[in-house]
Amino acid sequence: MALASTRSAAPRPRWLSAAIASPMSAATIGAVIRRLESAAPRWRPTAVGELAAAQRDPFRVLIACLLSLRTQDATTRGAARRLFAVADTPAAVARLSTARLARLIYPVGFYRTKARVIRALCRDLLARCGGRVPADLDGLLALKGVGRKTANLVLTVGFGRPGICVDTHVHRISNRLGFVRTRTPEQTEHALRAKLPRRYWIGYNDLLVAFGQNVCRPLSPHCSDCPVGAWCRRVGVVRAR
Repeated sequence: MALASTRSAAPRPRWLSAAIASPMSAATIGAVIRRLESAAPRWRPTAVGELAAAQRDPFRVLIACLLSLRTQDATTRGAARRLFAVADTPAAVARLSTARLARLIYPVGFYRTKARVIRALCRDLLARCGGRVPADLDGLLALKGVGRKTANLVLTVGFGRPGICVDTHVHRISNRLGFVRTRTPEQTEHALRAKLPRRYWIGYNDLLVAFGQNVCRPLSPHCSDCPVGAWCRRVGVVRAR
């Protein structure tokens, strides 16, 4: 609950007012999301979604999310399996050498850098959090190497708590559908927090990422097979299938 203040509320940034003022209503957004949810079982699930379905472990979700950055899901799946077969706790990962950790997660994008980041993160968890992944946004953001996308994904997928994780798929599709009108993923997160009904927050990222990987691709989206084509504004779509 917000604390009372004698100051007047700060005016909204112009981009946020425009994003919230989009004509698509919350009821229509809800109808679009429900239609996507009904179609989702036909799509290949995301790597992080598969991991969460098998075992809701915030630490594994955190590491898998870091592995997935700029990496295809098939590569992320293999790297996560290899790593967790050897070490699946902060203490076990921290005991690995950076070189061995890099070999285990190869060929994810920037695997050498990610090996250093993951090892430092695990040491940070042990030193400041007793080896436990924080269950709040501020605590997650305080960890070395954790940004807003990763923190929100751990909250939603790892802990089942409300958050809005915005990656390139979510940013692109939220604008393409006409939910928001924003320029950056961070703007999209804040606009969605203001407009998206809270009951959809937890599953929103996994749903839109799967939709983006299977149907609503960055280039040449499969609009002829889209389950929500009747509602979509097709913002930025130049060529569709």
